[in-house]
Amino acid sequence: MTRESSPQLGPHQFHCVWSRELPPALEVEPGAVIRFAVQDASGGQLHADSTLEDVAQLDFSRVNPVTGPVAITGAEPGDALVLEICCVEVNAWGWTANIPGFGLLADEFPHPHLRLSHITDRYAEFLPGFRVPAAPFIGTIGVAPAEPGRHSVVPPRRVGGNMDIRHLTAGARLVLPVAVPGALLSLGDTHAAQGDGEVCGTAIETGAQVTVRVGLEKGTAPAFPWLETHPASSRPGRAIATTGIGPDLRRAAQDATRGMIDYLMRVHHLDALDAYLLCSAAGDLKISEIVDAPHWVVSLHLEQEGLPARPRA
Repeated sequence: MTRESSPQLGPHQFHCVWSRELPPALEVEPGAVIRFAVQDASGGQLHADSTLEDVAQLDFSRVNPVTGPVAITGAEPGDALVLEICCVEVNAWGWTANIPGFGLLADEFPHPHLRLSHITDRYAEFLPGFRVPAAPFIGTIGVAPAEPGRHSVVPPRRVGGNMDIRHLTAGARLVLPVAVPGALLSLGDTHAAQGDGEVCGTAIETGAQVTVRVGLEKGTAPAFPWLETHPASSRPGRAIATTGIGPDLRRAAQDATRGMIDYLMRVHHLDALDAYLLCSAAGDLKISEIVDAPHWVVSLHLEQEGLPARPRA
């Protein structure tokens, strides 16, 4: 099946809640290749010449729209939906914002902030001289939950959703548990790049065209989603890593993030908010050690590729 003949969903075929009651926008057989047109995470409220005022006035009932849902013929609760991500083609611009009340360090950064990035095949220019390697992926992808009613798209759940796993790039394979007849697959919240953890709550958010092949395995639903990554999503380069150490993983993650913000301010003379947003777009939080009680180690890794040369002392 060629791209031209693949079933397609437009950006107007979206929803902002998960619900088993939503009528499918499309029904396909297992093995079909589907092309999704995806809005950015603001639902079109932010654009290439947006200002801080647009961030402050975001309507949260419109954020994180997902395109779909797609019913898969023969899918039943207990089955596994197997998704091969064929292509993620993002727009030429994206945004990263600090949204008051949202993010790992929300209490420390209460004011709105916005950075617009120019996106190429190789990188997103976050700030002059600061380039984040491009690795387009799907931030939100999931199927309808078994529970009746309407459920927020923002938190992830066992059937997927807003997982923000940056390895869901082209070439990856994702397996989701089917919870309702037809599965009702939807996806959105595409990113040009993101760090593991997405610490400020946004990545380099952008719209995209996403192509996915849909498979079905009967009776093999996993307890939670699992994925097979593609080498293109790895970060093999030399990195700076800061740490947080203590008995609380969230607090340790905050301390590691604060350490990287301090490093970027001190060495690269970034404003604190810009440093925070850069950590979200490109810094990878890792649980480095969780066995030596009573303290655990979290580290935040930021690749040096794309950063300006470190100024000499």
